[in-house]
Amino acid sequence: MTNYAADLQNVRAAAQRIAGRAHRTPVATCATIDRLTGRRVFFKCEHLQKVGAFKFRGACNAVMKLPEELAARGVVTHSSGNHAQAVALAARMRGIEAHIVMPSNALAVKRRAVEEYGGQVVECEPTLEARETTAAAVIAETGATFIHPYDHPDIIAGQGTISLELIEQVPGLNAIVAPIGGGGLISGICVAAKGLNPAIRVLAAEPLGADDAARSMAAGKLILQTEPNTIADGLLTSMGDLTWPIVRDHVERVITVGEDEIVTAMRLAWERAKLLIEPSAAAAVAAVLSEAFREIAEIDRVAVVLSGGNTDLDNLPW
Repeated sequence: MTNYAADLQNVRAAAQRIAGRAHRTPVATCATIDRLTGRRVFFKCEHLQKVGAFKFRGACNAVMKLPEELAARGVVTHSSGNHAQAVALAARMRGIEAHIVMPSNALAVKRRAVEEYGGQVVECEPTLEARETTAAAVIAETGATFIHPYDHPDIIAGQGTISLELIEQVPGLNAIVAPIGGGGLISGICVAAKGLNPAIRVLAAEPLGADDAARSMAAGKLILQTEPNTIADGLLTSMGDLTWPIVRDHVERVITVGEDEIVTAMRLAWERAKLLIEPSAAAAVAAVLSEAFREIAEIDRVAVVLSGGNTDLDNLPW
């Protein structure tokens, strides 16, 4: 697996780097969800990670790994959500500046969180082109290092630390299900889990309204996202040059779920399991509740990665 952007060795190094900085998140279970799925389901509670999302693992690894001379010039990223907060907090912990390019339509609650973590918000128009050109201008002015939200070896390695913990926490795990957007999370999960146990099965969960990963897998080539439309706002991006090959080679299947299924799963997680997750995480819960998952044989112990819990409490989907 050494041809990929990250491998088990990189993930183990990341685990040492972020130890004592990132939380080792707990695993939860819910008898109701076990009964509904007909499997033992283990929830990896990344919504309880710092900044309320798995993103802190990768951001912390990338920021802490920077050589001193680069770190002194600060870091820059573009993000409207969890990665923005993660980079801001990781930079504050290292004592360096973080320039966070955020679109003008980013949720006020997320912008506030970035500012509270010490990030310097640079506003731009809500287009990918504007994000990239604004970030480039900040880099030209400051010499800061760009940390991509998902298509970055250190980000992928950091997210892979989830698998290291899971395999220790849940003996005899057959499969891991995680949501997919840009693919940083599931790429890291793949390289670590498959590195430890080649027989473990990795499945991705994706909204029907943003199904570029499912279409890419069917076509055998990377198909970019064009007009995503889903409540799962963390899953709107296309995969990248580093994440796609890992997904292509190691994800067994992408299970697509509808908007109603995502909302139903989110409500079930809140109501019955007391797991206060966001819609992107609920996509993975919806996947294990789906008919498509029920038909997959020889999985009796499955982990579901609850990717985040940053929800606009004034606009709950029910």
